[in-house]
Amino acid sequence: MSNSSPAPANIFQNRFIQAIMASAIFLQLGIWVRNFAILLFVMERTNNNPFAVSLISVAEFAPIFLFSIIGGTFADRWRPKRTMIWCDLLSALSVFIVLLTIIFGRWQAVFFVTLISAILSQFSQPSAMKLFKAHLPIESIQAGMAMFQTIMAIFMIIGPVLGTMVYQRMGISFSVGAMGLAFLLSASSLAFLPPDKRTADRGADKKFWHELAEGFSYVWHNKVLKTLGGTFFVCGLAVGVIQPLGIFIVVERLGLPKENLQWLMMVNGAAMLIGGGLVAGVAKKILPQMLLAVGLLVSAISVAGIGLSTSLILTLALQFLSGLFFPCIQIGINTLILQRTEEIMIGRVNGVLTPLFMGAMASMMAMAGWLKVKLSLVAMYELSGALFFAGMLLMAAISGENKKAAD
Repeated sequence: MSNSSPAPANIFQNRFIQAIMASAIFLQLGIWVRNFAILLFVMERTNNNPFAVSLISVAEFAPIFLFSIIGGTFADRWRPKRTMIWCDLLSALSVFIVLLTIIFGRWQAVFFVTLISAILSQFSQPSAMKLFKAHLPIESIQAGMAMFQTIMAIFMIIGPVLGTMVYQRMGISFSVGAMGLAFLLSASSLAFLPPDKRTADRGADKKFWHELAEGFSYVWHNKVLKTLGGTFFVCGLAVGVIQPLGIFIVVERLGLPKENLQWLMMVNGAAMLIGGGLVAGVAKKILPQMLLAVGLLVSAISVAGIGLSTSLILTLALQFLSGLFFPCIQIGINTLILQRTEEIMIGRVNGVLTPLFMGAMASMMAMAGWLKVKLSLVAMYELSGALFFAGMLLMAAISGENKKAAD
């Protein structure tokens, strides 16, 4: 399979990179305003009701697990640029409809903003990966993914502040309207992408369920992707074990007020920003499976150390170390998928692998509170570290293979 014409020496001059990064910036603006405006609005309306707040997470994460499989298959059937633009336009439409319901007093409709955009993202995200495969030469994919990760890290730092400020100063109606505008601007940016290949639209070629089964078969018969699937599952368990427990590290291990959790998050986000830039600089020199293995090893050490630490300085240092190497995991995973998967299969491969991670994470998150009572906070973090280490061993087993793209 051939990619489009080689990218210029400066990847920022690539038309595809310019358009997709502009879209990502607008989407991140909308997502962070959505996340914090809706969270604060629901807490205010329900007097901090934990069930109502938990529904926001359900609306955000449940579609990822439920729709990623079918979303990936449809992404392979449809033209990716058109799919992404329609997803942004439909997200904007849903936001403006919800805005009208809020104006007329049905505030509960805010949950649907998160739900609908989360569902549509399961069609848009694999389409974006297909475009990376189609419009960047193989040697530039890892650098492109590093740039993408850097944008995510920047918004992890400024997003919470931005979302909170917009809601507190302007209110929920303005915040929801800003989300819709952000989705429209994203769609406008995507219009500048190179045109889709006509052959990418294969909706009538095969039955949907046959194509869905092809995705599972493709992963099963590809050694690297099958190993990556095992790594996804193990890492999902590792993340799920500790995902709800960060606040207890602050309160129980460090003996500090719960508000200090924000400092751990900010340090982690700043480190991710630095790490994304560093990975972008060395992306062409390191095999993605080695990059992933290193990221998982550092995560194992950092998580185990955080569980044992009773020092704020040491905990912050470990948070920084974890954030610094986290882009290695994200960039390594995405690059590995893109390099080892044919363009026509990228959506389905993503649809097979993502539920492995999300299902494992969700199941462990559901058990985390019970396990903490039965075991201990330290034991939970050591278990998570051991799971990350197991994921590293899986990737290390194939790290010696030569880097190559699927034919």
